[in-house]
Amino acid sequence: MKKKLTFLGIETSCDETAAAVVKENTDGTGEILSNIVSSQIEEHREFGGVVPEIAARAHVEKIEFIVQKAIKESNLNLENLDGIAATAGPGLIVCLTVGLNTGKAIAGSLNKPFIAVNHLEGHALSPKINNKIEFPYLLLLISGGHTQFLEVNGVNNYRRLGTTIDDALGEAFDKTAKLLGIEFPGGPKIEEWAKKGDKNYFTLPKPILKKGGCNLSFAGLKTAVLRTSKKLKNEKEKYHLAASFQKTINEILYEKTRVAMKEFLKNKKNRQNTFVIAGGVASNLSIRENLTKLAKEKNFTSIFPPINLCSDNAAMIAWTGIERYKINLIDNLEFPSKARWPLDSSAPFLKGSGLKF
Repeated sequence: MKKKLTFLGIETSCDETAAAVVKENTDGTGEILSNIVSSQIEEHREFGGVVPEIAARAHVEKIEFIVQKAIKESNLNLENLDGIAATAGPGLIVCLTVGLNTGKAIAGSLNKPFIAVNHLEGHALSPKINNKIEFPYLLLLISGGHTQFLEVNGVNNYRRLGTTIDDALGEAFDKTAKLLGIEFPGGPKIEEWAKKGDKNYFTLPKPILKKGGCNLSFAGLKTAVLRTSKKLKNEKEKYHLAASFQKTINEILYEKTRVAMKEFLKNKKNRQNTFVIAGGVASNLSIRENLTKLAKEKNFTSIFPPINLCSDNAAMIAWTGIERYKINLIDNLEFPSKARWPLDSSAPFLKGSGLKF
């Protein structure tokens, strides 16, 4: 019987300092032995967004403590680990370097295998920690820096079906929140405000809804929100705008996902009809309900990671390390950090294809 692997994962691609220990189960899923995430919300709040230099300094200050805490909570020690995985990109270079160098140092000192992980692949494979999922599956990756439809054919094997041609979905949520006067990070608050408003109060545009295949665009919607926000008469209308914005997003995702499902099924090998939704915006319950409804209509099984695995975390990095190690994708300690690192390197470059910021 093959030994079940245990990996340490480290994640510092943006403003979360995270470390986790994950163990492989006999059924092919994973057991999270520890998952420590330290956010930097307070450090960046006054600036209304992430400041790379401040984020990097915070990573340097916290990383050793966070890794030690993850090891302690796992009830293991470093010698028990089968390998070390760290995010190498895409993201902010000054932030990535902190976690990547920490992972290399641990792996080198212990003579353990080192895996440089693509942050996007971490999201793509994260639902497999809690679910037995067979390849291939359709993935919608929606986060602060990415909005993509991908055909996931296996570890390190992706085909991009569509992407945003301008803003990422999470970025659109955050900028809308800022226009409404919601403090950073405001994106998640939109859902809360939307519950208090009338989703049909404002009519907002849905750019390239009926063209461009399953590519998406949110810049025009963001501009419309900006114009509308300047005409708001009272607090209640802010709630109406939040609700109308979220409704419009759901309508866009519904239509574009329907097209992506059709594209996915053109490949005769794709008989699983599994639809995975991952990334930070996948924690939005309204979006979950909307896409679950569509999946049922189209005979797809919809799978979401648990809420705590939607946003940036190191458990998904550790798990991806395990998955890559199993097919002998082991990296050397010279592997560089990468600001841009698309999952489908053959796809044409667009903002949503691998550039996090």
